[in-house]
Amino acid sequence: MPTTETLNFTNQTPNAGSSERAGSDKKSIASLLKGKINLTDSVENLSSAFKSAEPYPHVVIDNLFSNDMLDNLCREIPSISGKNNWVHENNERLRTYNLRSAVNLGETGFQLTAFLHSAAFLYFLSEVTGIWELLPDPYLQGAGYHVMPVGGKFDVHVDRNTAYETGLNRRLSLIVYLNKDWKPEYGGQLELWDANATRCEKVIEPLFNRTVIFEITDKNYHGIPKRIACPDGRSRDCFLVYYHTARTAGQDAAPPHTSIYGPSLYKKKDSAFRKFVRDMTPPLLLRTLKNARESRSK
Repeated sequence: MPTTETLNFTNQTPNAGSSERAGSDKKSIASLLKGKINLTDSVENLSSAFKSAEPYPHVVIDNLFSNDMLDNLCREIPSISGKNNWVHENNERLRTYNLRSAVNLGETGFQLTAFLHSAAFLYFLSEVTGIWELLPDPYLQGAGYHVMPVGGKFDVHVDRNTAYETGLNRRLSLIVYLNKDWKPEYGGQLELWDANATRCEKVIEPLFNRTVIFEITDKNYHGIPKRIACPDGRSRDCFLVYYHTARTAGQDAAPPHTSIYGPSLYKKKDSAFRKFVRDMTPPLLLRTLKNARESRSK
């Protein structure tokens, strides 16, 4: 059952203007979201967990949504082999499929996105994170379904700090994992790294109905650096949403940038044997082997 937490939206210390715009009547977050999410802990405790988390602010919430709803969401994922609006990233740092168009979502995806962008849920996020005046992205730029097939990965990085077209500041990432019966040996764990991207500090399993919320800054490194090793026919799936704030006059903001990858210091060096094999293998054979791996992952 959701935990009822009485909160006064008119008395938030982080930003007086935010509190005034939130309304003058006292309502609880739980009552605003009743029947839509399952809060097994108080908003106060979730906020404390988020702000005190290491290596940077984040929180993991299990079973936040209805299992039946997420089952329907999974059934709506289009095939990555079909001619849909998938963006296929395939390079040495990133290998994944992203369905970034909000207009191509199914009915469940549309309803979930509308809810995650609703005022009530934005208030919930602000109470948990302490970041007020959050703005949603109805276009799901860089968000939506993310599917990693066998061999997929995303090297350790910090996220783009600015929305593609609107110029808004990206502040939060919310990820809902959609992987039933996912085993640790399949890989795909979300790794949170230190501010220098030299050491993994926390590992989060991408389990079904697990939601992760973390703050986006230029020092909050994370990634899925270990290649996916799930059985053929499976993939690591999630639904992702970004939240933003507007730039204010006189704000000292960092220049816009895309993903910034961590230094190569954390990567294991190739063994002498592997280097020898690669050097001695004809280029045509190397390309053939690479194409075979890519075909297997589709």
